[in-house]
Parts: sequence; C-alpha cells; structure tokens
Amino acid sequence: MMQHRWLNEENILRSTSEVEYHPLRPFLPPDARVLFLGSFPPPRKRWCMDFYYPNWINDHWRIQGAVFYGNRDRFVDAERKTFLLDEIIKHCNTLGIAYFDTCTAVRRLAGNASDKFLEVVEPTDVKALMNRLPRLRAVVCTGEKAASTLCQRLEIAQVPRVNFAADIPGTGVQLYRLPSSSRAYPLAFDKKVDAYRTMFDNYSR
Repeated sequence: MMQHRWLNEENILRSTSEVEYHPLRPFLPPDARVLFLGSFPPPRKRWCMDFYYPNWINDHWRIQGAVFYGNRDRFVDAERKTFLLDEIIKHCNTLGIAYFDTCTAVRRLAGNASDKFLEVVEPTDVKALMNRLPRLRAVVCTGEKAASTLCQRLEIAQVPRVNFAADIPGTGVQLYRLPSSSRAYPLAFDKKVDAYRTMFDNYSR
C-alpha cells in the first residue's frame, strides 16, 4: 500500500514539474584533455556565477585551487561570496579542462538540486562533444547520476567505482569517476584534493 501511494505521488510530481533546459553552453577549449560532465546545474537561486559548479558551497573550484596552486582560495572571492570567473576561465583554457553536463533537459521532481529527484528528459549527445575535442583523454564524472547516465549513453557495461576508470568503446578515451565535490559527499576535503590531483596527473599534465 505504501509503495503504491509513493508511486502515485511520484507520478503527480512528474506530471506537474516543468521541463528545464540547460542554461549554459558547453565550455570546450580546443586543446582540452579532460571533459567534466556533471548531471545538471543547480537551481538558479543557488548560483553565485554564470559558469559550471556555480554553487558557493560546492568545493569544486576550491579543490582545483588546492590541486594546481596549493591554495584552496585561489578562485574564491570571500567578500562577495562568489568565485573569480575570469581566473577560472583562464585556468581552464590554459590547462585544457572542458565542461558540460550529462543532461540537456530535466525535470526536478522535488524542486531542488538533488540528483535523486532529477528525471532525465533529454540526455546529452556526449559523443558529439567528444568529437569536438581531438586531444581528449578522459571524460570525468563526479556523481552517481552522471556516471550511470554516461554509461548508458556510451555503452559501458558497468559503472566504474569512485577513483576508477572504464574504457569508452571505440574512442581511446576513458570514463573516470571522481568523488563528488559537494559537501554532502562524505569525504574529507584533503582526500578529495588527493583524488582530483591523481586524475589530473594521469590525464591532463
């Protein structure tokens, strides 16, 4: 009975949730060797800048600051509670780091940023993105939703464990799974830095 009621509630949510389309263009430096693909951006109210990983309390840019410059605040504007977008773009162009997401259209079944309640309406054509990056060595995902969606799209039989890779058939590129940079992911910041550093050492340097 409980299961039946839950399914009805989910169907109501699905029918009333509007389709949301990706608000950003793919960021694809021509010499990119690493392509980060998340699931989908958080709701606009959580953005502090118009770029990927825009949530102030997400540590993605703090992790990269620590990895490449030994300073977790390298891209942080603490006074304004935002990130230094011009510096981030310069950094990504210089080091060949590209960004987009695994979904181009979704429904938020609970009205929040949780992947658990994200319904994929239109998955990204990942291979089309890859074809625009001739030096690409790794597609990198940082969450379960992104990883499972990518494996379906790229015909990878098994979702790789965190800090492991899987070959993307017929491409010479690997799918690499990192721990999430969200503070909700239960891993110490320094451990995340170590994981990201290992990935970048393997694929981007």
